[in-house]
Formats: sequence, C-alpha cells, structure tokens
Amino acid sequence: MSVTKANITTAKIATRRAFGERVLERGADDREFVVFESDLGKSSQSNLFGDAYPDRYFNLGIAELNTVAAAAGMAANGRTVFVAGYSVFLTMRALEAVRSFICYPKLNVKLYASHGGLTAAIDGVTHQGSEDIAFMTSIPNMKVIVPMDSVSARAACDLALETPGPVFVRLMRDPLYEFYKEGETFRVGGSKTVRTGKDITIASYGDIVFQALEAAESLAVIGIEAEVLDMYSLKPADTASVLDSVRRTGALLVAENHQKRNGLGYELAAAVLKDRPVPFDHLGLEDCFAESGNYFAMIDKFGFSAAKIAAAASRLVAAKGEKTLMDLQPALEVIRQ
Repeated sequence: MSVTKANITTAKIATRRAFGERVLERGADDREFVVFESDLGKSSQSNLFGDAYPDRYFNLGIAELNTVAAAAGMAANGRTVFVAGYSVFLTMRALEAVRSFICYPKLNVKLYASHGGLTAAIDGVTHQGSEDIAFMTSIPNMKVIVPMDSVSARAACDLALETPGPVFVRLMRDPLYEFYKEGETFRVGGSKTVRTGKDITIASYGDIVFQALEAAESLAVIGIEAEVLDMYSLKPADTASVLDSVRRTGALLVAENHQKRNGLGYELAAAVLKDRPVPFDHLGLEDCFAESGNYFAMIDKFGFSAAKIAAAASRLVAAKGEKTLMDLQPALEVIRQ
C-alpha cells in the first residue's frame, strides 16, 4: 500500500463522538443494554444515548468507583453495560472495581474511555490518561481496543458488543484525521498493515499511527521504506503479524501516546527478543508527566511526533549496517524542515 497525504483526510468528529453515535444506533438493537457515566456525559458523548433512552442511562455523579461497581451489579443480572468517562478516571479511580467486580467474574461491561493519552491536550495532566493501557492490559480477562479514526471507532463499538466479557476502548478528545473507508473490517486480536515497506517496521496505535504514516512518507523521500502497522487491538495483540513484518524488515520501532513503561513497546520488545533480536527503539513518555498545551507541540516535545519517529527510524536503519548515519544525513535534514 502506498500511503500519501491524499489517503488521509481531516476528521470532522473525534473518535469519542463516532463511538457515542454508534452506541446510540446500537441501542435500538438491544433494549436490555444500558449506559452508566459519572457526570461526564457531554464530554464522553454518552449523552447522545441518554437523550434517546433516559430510562436506560444512569449518571451516578463524580464517583467512578461507585459507577463501575453499580454497572457490575447490573451486568451480573445478565445485561450488557457500557460505562463512559475519561480514561484516566475509569482506569485509576475505579481500578479495583474494574479488576475485582468486572474482570474477575468476566462480566459484560464495556469501558468507553475518552481523552486517552495526550489527546486530552489542553485539559492538562490530571485529565491525560497516559497510564491507562498499562493498567487495562495487565488485568486478566480484559480486552483492549484503540481505534485511530471514526470508522474504526464505530467498529470498536460493534466489537465491544460482540465480544463476551470486559472490553476497554480508548478514544480521543479532538478530531484528528480519517484513514479507513466505510466497510473496513476489524477483529479482536487483529492489526492492519497500513503501509508496506522493507527497511523497518513501525508499530503504533490510535492517534500516533497518523504520525507514523507521516514519518514513513518523509523517510521514503530519501529511500527508506517503512512498514507501518496499526495495532488497534492491544489485548490480545497481533504479535504474529509484527514478528512476520520484522523478519522481513529487520528492525522495529514502537511509538505510542502512553508511558513507555508497560506499554505496547514492552510487549513487542519481549516478543521480538524471544523470536529474533533486531535493532529496536521505543518512543513514548519517558517516566514523566506531560503538560497542558497544544496537542501537536506536546507530542513533539515528548518525543513521538512524525519528526521524532522518522529520526528514530533513520537511526535504526543505520544500526542494521545497511546504511550509515552519514548516508542518512539528508533524511535528517528533510525531517528538520
């Protein structure tokens, strides 16, 4: 697949809105499923469902632990339950209830989490869910999905409904870009190769897939063909496809809008180390909090913008011994521009 800027369009709605619209649509299919939230209905876009089905919508106030516990109680009675909110609150304030009341008994509760990573941007550190993936992928029985655009967000809602047991879906605050066409299919445990290449594999998920694609386009100008993988299913992750790609390219770069510690990079590094060690790097938050500010300025400052991805990829290709950093100096000049 040859991906250029022409393949990517500016999004009109955020993934949280696309997911909320799909929850509303699916509300007509199953009159038993309900939605819980903690006074963040407008921010999570769960209010769309609440306006249409007020008798199936429960706002328990600013009390995520109680909200998740109550949702577990209703799910224990046989209903499918969505719980909407900010990722940072659902995964930290309510963590014990998620673990013990939802995941342990394998209840049909779907966590519908907006403001993942630094996509919360100007809302600041208290609202940026930069540790959420680590928590959710660590709990047994939880499935984790991270869509990158509105098409995959709507599909994530369908996957959550069709998958028995707990599911966590990480969504974005603001509209970014669109990539997938209507009708694209997704599966739990799957991934998508959104650009093919032979020199390096770049694996990412959510918003940073767009940065990886932009980086790949810059690298192609100076002869480096990067393969880009959208790892939209983080748990279970499609490690088989990553390993297949890495066996062909000989290098792996993971970039994610999350703490590096216990993120996707840790899992893929372990998988590659067991299979076939190759030059590897991992971009993400380096054991630090971010700050309030412009989204694009922050992802660059904290090291996982397109420019930072391209620079890291250039270093890895040089580490393979096929090119030297001097050979790749033109790439760095392109990236700086």
